[in-house]
Amino acid sequence: MTEFIAYASVILDVSIDKVLDYGVTHDQLHRIKRGIRVEVPVRGFPRPGYVLGLKDKPDFTPVKAIATILSDTQLISDDLFELSLWMSRYYCAPLRDVFRILLPPAIRKTMAHKEQLYVIRGKTKEELKQICIDIRNKKPAQANILDIMLQVTKGILLTELLEKSNGSRSTVDTLAKQGLLIVDIVRIDRSPLINEEYFPTKPKVLNNDQAEALDKVCKSLQQNRFETHLLYGVTGSGKTEVYLQAIDKALSMGKGTIMLVPEISLTAQTIERFKSRFKEKIAILHHRLSHGERNDEWHHIRTGAAKIVIGARSAIFSPVVNLGLIIVDEEHEQSYKQNEASPCYQGRDVAVMRGKLAQCSVILGSATPSLESYYNAQAGKYTLSILHNRANVASMPRVTIVDMKREYEKNKGLTSFSDLLLTGIKQRQEKGELTILFLNRRGYHTTMRCPECQHTIKCTHCDVPMTFHLGENCLACHLCSFQMTPPRECPSCKGSKPLKFRGVGTEQIEKALHAILPNIRTLRIDADTTRHKGSHQKLLREFGSGKADVLIGTQMIAKGLHFPDVTLVGVLNSDASLNIPDFRASETVFQLITQVAGRSGRGTVAGEVIIQTTIPENSTIQYASKQDFSAFYQEEIGVREVFNYPPFMHLAKLVFAGPTAEITLDAANKVRSHLANYLPEYFELNPVIPCGYTKVKDLFRFQFLLRAPNMYPLNAAFQAMQKVYVLPGKIKMSIDVDPSSTYF
Repeated sequence: MTEFIAYASVILDVSIDKVLDYGVTHDQLHRIKRGIRVEVPVRGFPRPGYVLGLKDKPDFTPVKAIATILSDTQLISDDLFELSLWMSRYYCAPLRDVFRILLPPAIRKTMAHKEQLYVIRGKTKEELKQICIDIRNKKPAQANILDIMLQVTKGILLTELLEKSNGSRSTVDTLAKQGLLIVDIVRIDRSPLINEEYFPTKPKVLNNDQAEALDKVCKSLQQNRFETHLLYGVTGSGKTEVYLQAIDKALSMGKGTIMLVPEISLTAQTIERFKSRFKEKIAILHHRLSHGERNDEWHHIRTGAAKIVIGARSAIFSPVVNLGLIIVDEEHEQSYKQNEASPCYQGRDVAVMRGKLAQCSVILGSATPSLESYYNAQAGKYTLSILHNRANVASMPRVTIVDMKREYEKNKGLTSFSDLLLTGIKQRQEKGELTILFLNRRGYHTTMRCPECQHTIKCTHCDVPMTFHLGENCLACHLCSFQMTPPRECPSCKGSKPLKFRGVGTEQIEKALHAILPNIRTLRIDADTTRHKGSHQKLLREFGSGKADVLIGTQMIAKGLHFPDVTLVGVLNSDASLNIPDFRASETVFQLITQVAGRSGRGTVAGEVIIQTTIPENSTIQYASKQDFSAFYQEEIGVREVFNYPPFMHLAKLVFAGPTAEITLDAANKVRSHLANYLPEYFELNPVIPCGYTKVKDLFRFQFLLRAPNMYPLNAAFQAMQKVYVLPGKIKMSIDVDPSSTYF
């Protein structure tokens, strides 16, 4: 029988939520530590897992031994390990789910580094020249390869050499056997920026507001002290320059930085600003990286080769060496919230918690801070810095609200463009200036309806209207991607009248603008035009280089773009999202309008913003037109307090999905009643209701909300509930703590 000197608690990387104990032999003891990856026997099969810690006695017997130690290095650092434990408890998620987002798939599967054969000269250039002359007529293939080797500076990849010479591998091998060439294995860096070059830039002179904000950050950096700074500055106020100089300070102290940006803002513009300022290697992380690219970037970060990490929300889990600074740009952005899979974490909040665990400085930056962050700043939890004015010579744009009801009366029908907006577009085109048109709906028409029975064509798999796309001449569901040809008659009443299209999307805006202004040059950026890798950056580059007069797009163009030649921004149908029955609806609309308006007038020429709406008197639109965040905050925070919404209470949303409405509703009600037995009295449980999207991908969806000042008891209550009630096999349940939407 094997003698164990200690026991390791292991969490498996499979669908078992329990922590299991395994024996550690004397030979293994010096290699076992928290955070390493091991392989252990489970029901006769080897399964991977992570060591949580060591102990003297197991919780159960008999105990099996750890089969294999997969990694001697600690894949999960101490601060990330503590962060994982907190996330599991707070977001009610199994630890294995948390570890899955901490480590890229390539790391979990121990993907090998990419290696290729590299060829260098085995003799001096003079010797090879003479050999070339001697064998030119007898062995032309060998001479041809040597000719190319004489031209390269140091060496060349074997694949490249064979391509240039049209030669064969056997010819190269022959030359290598003769000692004329040396063929060796080299590791290839798959970094997405490996071949990019950038012009270096120098730090700009800061204005008083910027300098004061930077000084506060530098003090907490120097004192190795955790402190969260809310950098609230109007659009174009120079927040990025504060970030850059704060990173420079962290680098001078030997500290690493994580910079989070919304996925849609992770553009070539953002990357260029950082690459042109810092000589240090920068790791870029986003969802379109291949497994190989992500693997290489992760290793650069863990070894300290990359001291700066820029990425979307999951970049917060980067294993940065000596982490000193975390920056969350556009901290209000809802894309920092994971909604689709467990754990449903909020990247901004996880960033603050990681800063606390790592004792480093955190900067949350925004022109429209989330109400939660601004409330924390007002309460003294965060240090507030305000940038009141735009940097350099740029001034705030002039904003005009257009009442579209009057435009409809003038046109005797619906129109997408007011006279004022069309005049503005023409004037900018004549002057060589640029225009941005924002509409947060893609496609050509948003619905197709029968004029007789008013039946709307919906997706057969989802309970949502289908959107018409003119380019593909199809109706498409934006939830499950199902497509169909538009029907010729109503499937409900079989009426004789042809079906009518309703609603406007970005595709129609582009076509309508060309019909009114035939010479206008347009580019469109939405989910339809940016499906391929690099297409987003390519379109923005074309717009910035003057290949179009007007950029039309969804919220993908609302944030982070800096084009000095844009002097007009048109916000179309600005009030559509205000109709969504969600407590964040007003905040979302205010942020979107303010952010997209901030793209105008960022250069020397004054900018203009035209907001088209059918409810010009709405206070949210009025505040956004004036960029008056303070007034909007005062009104909205009062409403939140009356109805006990965040930041005064925490919310959790439990969503249930199943093949039939009856079974799903029954399961939701049973979970609600069981949870009520285990939760403290201060928890308020709302009734079970259908989700905003009641059916998605053939699954019926129901939800209920929980409200409490503290969400930690929910996890324990959920664990207790699972012992007395097991969900039917076909029902899926997700727990979303601090949801970004209470409707969908």
